[in-house]
Amino acid sequence: MDLFLLYQLSVLTILVILLINFLFNQYLFKDITCFKLSDKIKDNPPLVSVLIPARNEENNIARCIKALLKQDYDNLEIIVLDDNSTDNTYDIVKKISLSNKNVRIIKGKPLQEGWLGKNFACHQLSRYAKGDYFVYTDADTCHRSNSISSAMAALINNNLDALCPLPRQIMITIHERMTIPFINFAILLFMPLALIRKSRNPLFCTGVGQYFLFKREAYFGSGGHAAVKGKILEDVHISKKLKASGYSYMIFDGKKVLTCRMYKNFKEVFIGYSRFLFSAFDYNVYMMGIAILFFTLLFLMPNILFVLGLIFYNWPREIMILIVIQIAVISFVRLINVLRFKEKLFDILLSPLSIIYIIFIAINSYMQSRFGSGIYWKGRTYYAENKSDELDILEDEDSNIKVKNHYR
Repeated sequence: MDLFLLYQLSVLTILVILLINFLFNQYLFKDITCFKLSDKIKDNPPLVSVLIPARNEENNIARCIKALLKQDYDNLEIIVLDDNSTDNTYDIVKKISLSNKNVRIIKGKPLQEGWLGKNFACHQLSRYAKGDYFVYTDADTCHRSNSISSAMAALINNNLDALCPLPRQIMITIHERMTIPFINFAILLFMPLALIRKSRNPLFCTGVGQYFLFKREAYFGSGGHAAVKGKILEDVHISKKLKASGYSYMIFDGKKVLTCRMYKNFKEVFIGYSRFLFSAFDYNVYMMGIAILFFTLLFLMPNILFVLGLIFYNWPREIMILIVIQIAVISFVRLINVLRFKEKLFDILLSPLSIIYIIFIAINSYMQSRFGSGIYWKGRTYYAENKSDELDILEDEDSNIKVKNHYR
């Protein structure tokens, strides 16, 4: 058989396998609002501690807290930890807390050796929480009135120890639309969701740190944020720690109860994704290289080959049909995601550009982490040293402390 034909058949076979997993995941990825609390729980709701790490969040924190104060769940405490902010975050929360007894503001301690900023903030928050359940949520999230009750209902009705509802991501600029949907695309296409719930293998797990719900005993029993204190992708790693410790965990579709706008322009997208893409491969350049090659062959090359075959080469009919089917499979997956997560239909046509964005940022993540000045994020710089899986975290020059942390 002609090698080029064999290559096209191989690509199509992989895409069809991924498509089958994707379609199965559509059924398993349950809308979190499908679950309701029993009358027994409504009459005597257990205390839920809503824990918010906040560093320089003066533009977001008030909106987040006010939405949480409007929840239809009746037994909440809201604790915000000001992670050494240099803006008005503390003062804004303090003012809200004076008129709302359920809101507390905590001054965070200086970053300690071995910790990343958000992980240390979340760890400190756990020490103040009194609830039987912990909700960790980011300051830039926006909650519907049923975000807590729906998550609690999903946890209880499915007999889980922890869960993560994936929010609807608000995307306005072209740069956001080309990168942020990749998270849901990758999770639903590659991750077998059935194994998140049924398998004890931590490999089959993921999460998005914008919202996590834990039973108190599951959080502390799995080590909490102390167990992932040096991990940039703490959300993924903490879900793996839960499974490794024998706790049940699942992800849900949270788009109806939670929204978030992660980034607002190219600079934020570029820096934000550069911060974690290399770490997603445990700082292994070979694994990242294989992933880039894989995504290029599966999701970018069919479009390139279609143009080449249509304009420059007279390839056999069967080759062109295979390429068209590959593009159709990719476009179908994108269409389902666009409809499910309320994205722009036009962006389906820009799928090749999306892959180029991700590849470009992934390469930058590696270059900056290994050889450059590191990845600067919220006043701290992150970078992995050459020939090492260590990570250094340096406080901004304006800070009163300067800490250099290493972990393997």
